Amino acid sequence: MAKKPRFFSPSKPPQKPLPARAEAVVEKFSHDMRGIARVGGKTVFIDNALPGEKVSFQYIARRSRFDEGTLLEVLQASPQRCAPRCPHVDLCGGCAVQHLQPEAQILEKQQILLEQLARFGDIEVPEVLPPLAAEPFGYRRKGRLGIRMVKPGREDSREHKRAGRQLIFGFRQKRSNDLTDIRECHVLHPAIAAQIPRLKQLVNDSDGRACFSQLEVAVGDDAAAIVLRHLKPLTAADRERWLAFAADTGIHLYLQPGDVASAHRIWPQGDGDERGDELLSYTLPEFDLTLRFHPLDFVQVNFAINRQMVSRAVALLDPQPHERVLDLFCGLGNFTLPLARRAREVVGVEGEGALTRRGADNAALNGLHNVQFHAADLTQDIRAHAWAAAGFDKILLDPPRGGALEVVRELARFGARRIVYVSCNPSTLARDAGELAVLGYRLARAGVMDMFPHTAHVESMAVFEKG
Repeated sequence: MAKKPRFFSPSKPPQKPLPARAEAVVEKFSHDMRGIARVGGKTVFIDNALPGEKVSFQYIARRSRFDEGTLLEVLQASPQRCAPRCPHVDLCGGCAVQHLQPEAQILEKQQILLEQLARFGDIEVPEVLPPLAAEPFGYRRKGRLGIRMVKPGREDSREHKRAGRQLIFGFRQKRSNDLTDIRECHVLHPAIAAQIPRLKQLVNDSDGRACFSQLEVAVGDDAAAIVLRHLKPLTAADRERWLAFAADTGIHLYLQPGDVASAHRIWPQGDGDERGDELLSYTLPEFDLTLRFHPLDFVQVNFAINRQMVSRAVALLDPQPHERVLDLFCGLGNFTLPLARRAREVVGVEGEGALTRRGADNAALNGLHNVQFHAADLTQDIRAHAWAAAGFDKILLDPPRGGALEVVRELARFGARRIVYVSCNPSTLARDAGELAVLGYRLARAGVMDMFPHTAHVESMAVFEKG
């Protein structure tokens, strides 16, 4: 039998090796707040570089359409550059722009919002709302600290080696699933940040440390909490170690041996009523509200900005005592309950049933009887739901990063005169704004909020009017 002929595809010409060091002038920020430069006719995204600066950098990746680099030296600095507080900023993914003055950060985020609306929605903003800002450090009340025991040499840190393994404790690195081993954090709330060295030592001293995967941290107005995710049961000795830490610091301690539903508090011990006794809380004083939440619930991480954001959203939507309001992606009632203080009736809809139950409990806690909560997948057809059968005077929506394209296309059926859209992703806001324009809604006002100082996250709010 004759052999089949073998075919060879022509090999690609070898790429020239990247230089160890190159220089560039940074033109502007990318959407993730990396410096953009042009070198040899090709775009390069440079970590830690600011617009207007002349820098030297090291290439770290080559792509077909662009390259990536990291800053080596600032040859000509921007007047807006400042010294970062944290020693981990070059590697840690928790902060991207600590080297940029906070006042300049929020203005750059405002520019990103305007550019994204123009690029993806072909929309100009008639009125730009003043940015919302607050204290840029110690603001983060929720976070997830990863735990890994790895072979020495895999990470830069050499701390806490034990039994041939090394503890890595911290946030993910920039654009990587690897962890940054941190000793301190300047954006975490002080109630947690102050305990980082002790928590690292506690993890390292634990018998089951190799089976720990993460610590979820949450801080309310009343207390702080830590949720230890462990893949095997704790030994008696480990349980006593962690209970002693909790009792000494006053930090509530939860264990999570499985999925989210398995999380349970072991200190302080209470009456076991998960609907109240085991929850944290935060307040919205302007609306005389207290909202309870579980440490694993979604809540806004920056309470100071959240208060300003809720106040602005309610003011912009301007619900009247005779009006019916719809709150989509309502969570546990962060906007729903303040709106219920002003409107005749508010309907909150959220995909996660646990959060809508929490919202109903929060309504009862605050004596609100003009609010309903419903669980529904807002990426699917909503027409069959009873709550979607009636009209609404006004609508607020606060979707996740993917936006609200599917439900936005259905909003015209409700006949609302005004829509307030709270966004954590300007590109999906721009896309959805284009859909709202097709439905006859015009963008009237928009602005940014510095919910995540020192990061590239752009939080914004937009107002749409019918006609």
